[in-house]
Amino acid sequence: MDERFLPGIEPPDDWAERRNAWFVFRDGDLLVVESGERIALPDPAALGVEPVRRQYLGALGGVLCWSAEIAISAVPPDVAFLGLRALYGRLTDTLFAVANRAAQIVAWDRDHQFCGRCGTPTEPAPGERARRCPRCGLLAYPRLSPAIIVRIEREGRILLARGRNFAPGRFGVIAGFVEPGESLEEAVHREIAEETGLTVRDVRYFASQPWPFPHTLMVGFTADWAAGEIDLDGVELVEAGWYGLDDLPTVPTRLSIARRLIDDWAARRGATILQP
Repeated sequence: MDERFLPGIEPPDDWAERRNAWFVFRDGDLLVVESGERIALPDPAALGVEPVRRQYLGALGGVLCWSAEIAISAVPPDVAFLGLRALYGRLTDTLFAVANRAAQIVAWDRDHQFCGRCGTPTEPAPGERARRCPRCGLLAYPRLSPAIIVRIEREGRILLARGRNFAPGRFGVIAGFVEPGESLEEAVHREIAEETGLTVRDVRYFASQPWPFPHTLMVGFTADWAAGEIDLDGVELVEAGWYGLDDLPTVPTRLSIARRLIDDWAARRGATILQP
């Protein structure tokens, strides 16, 4: 299943007779069958389990993909619930991306069973990824929380910071959520000023990454230092500094766009970061 994923809302009428792949979650963890280093995605029916809810996701190479939520506590010995972070690199990139999507759809569907305006039980809205209140008509779409993440360069070095909740010794780049009424570029300037006291110039788009912890869309940028010295806010960040290839601290894993930003900086200097 390494072909292009085609999203969908309504499954074909004969879906039960077709090949299906299930991304089954319990409390945010994915149900998998482990066989050495191999990972398989079990059909809940094969385990005798009835999902609490299920959602059609689309097709991957002719295989119909579903997300589902189950509530069982005990599973057979070769079956486990694993967090998506632990599955990075063990699933193919394509399957990991669909699992990412599935996790967010499961969480959204679970959290919008009732109308947020009047409390009435909601129902699926035909033809779109939404839940509709039959009483007041409110539509609830899957939630996305946009956040910016930015690599700042100064004279060949990059700004790396350690957040209050980071693992000991691990540093990353500056990130923060976009506020209502704010453009992405405005969020870049505000977050940098609030957290580090710096100002930047030449803000440029880099790439984006869906981040299912739980429903963030990370939008990556690069920028150059313009003025100021590091003056931490003391709330989000506890340590920060300018680092080069010769004194790089522990950085985020390859799962995150933060690492892609750092790896790109190193590659443009002819270097490869050997950290996992």
